[in-house]
Amino acid sequence: MNDNRAGFREFTRTAAARERLLGAVKPTEGTEPVGLGDADDRVVATAVAADRPVPHYERAAMDGYAVRASDTFGASERSPASLGITDTVRSGTATRVHTGSELPGGADAVVMVEATDRTGDELAVYEAVPVGSNVGPVGEDVAEGQALFEPGHRLRPSDLGLLKAVGLKTVEVYDRPRVSVVPTGEELVQSDPAPGEIIETNGQTVAQYVERWGGAATYRDVVTDDPEALRTAVERDLDHDIVVTTGGSSVGERDIVPEVVEELGEVFVHGVALKPGHPVALGAVEGTPVLMLPGYPVACIVNAVQFLRPAVAAAGHRQTAPMATTEAQLVRKIPSEPGVRTFARVTLDEDAEGERTATPTRTKGAGVLSSVALADGWVVVPEDREGYAEGELVAVEEWEGGR
Repeated sequence: MNDNRAGFREFTRTAAARERLLGAVKPTEGTEPVGLGDADDRVVATAVAADRPVPHYERAAMDGYAVRASDTFGASERSPASLGITDTVRSGTATRVHTGSELPGGADAVVMVEATDRTGDELAVYEAVPVGSNVGPVGEDVAEGQALFEPGHRLRPSDLGLLKAVGLKTVEVYDRPRVSVVPTGEELVQSDPAPGEIIETNGQTVAQYVERWGGAATYRDVVTDDPEALRTAVERDLDHDIVVTTGGSSVGERDIVPEVVEELGEVFVHGVALKPGHPVALGAVEGTPVLMLPGYPVACIVNAVQFLRPAVAAAGHRQTAPMATTEAQLVRKIPSEPGVRTFARVTLDEDAEGERTATPTRTKGAGVLSSVALADGWVVVPEDREGYAEGELVAVEEWEGGR
């Protein structure tokens, strides 16, 4: 066993660990009405139907003249129909209309302006039109009472425009899952670090990802490496949908978070076959899932994406969106350890022929935050591969943009 794995009883494969965690996640039950201006990316909680039709009036679908279709029968280039131009439509008359304007009473069709010739108040019509020609009927876009969205639908800006068009001002959505983020470590400070102290970044980063992924984060103060303090911090936030800790998840002398969670509830995974970040632990206390993320920044982020992102999605009645990927050719090989899922950070570029290339920055260095912040994505090497060779085409996951 490698030294960096010493102390762990076993390593669970990533997919199995994720499945175990998601089995403990409960979707939120609460709902709230939200104004359309604040409903983007929220999840519909009750079926939504149209309050009114769109359009709610008969409208001209073209610029031209509203007419009675019967007045144009037989009209042609050689034998145009002659109509008077008035403000209202009656037998033998026409009224000027524009695209989207209401069809005047008495009219049942629109002649396109290109098929006419106006001289003063007289109109020559060179084309016969049937009833309903170039007319948008009531409800052509959306019928009154039409079902629009079912529970579980994730709202987009275009959806909200539609809801406004049918007369709705609010929509009932599921509560965002509440996620407590608790950074741990006696060496952590928020600013002005003395020698031996470290600026706290993991908790802030994770809390901001929670918000991006559709959750509502509670970013807690740093908790020191003390069993009683950690116990109090976890118990305090069991009213949340998910509790996340950062740091203290390995098997060192000060890595006591899994031990505390085990005393309070259950740790069902401790150690996952991924790199960087194998010292992650997953558990539950009184029915609340607890994710114990490693303290090294890169390892923390990798595990947050692999486990917390789908957990927040499941709690929020969402499907985990597929990760955006870019196919690129490797500039250098990526080594990996058999049986371990490896996340190799890369930068994307283009070669002289305009083809996308991926240059590995690091496969090691779980504590080097800049290696993630300055990367364009990562290449995932599955457990059954011993790396990728130089020149191979690989999929680069642009995980930073994922929701």
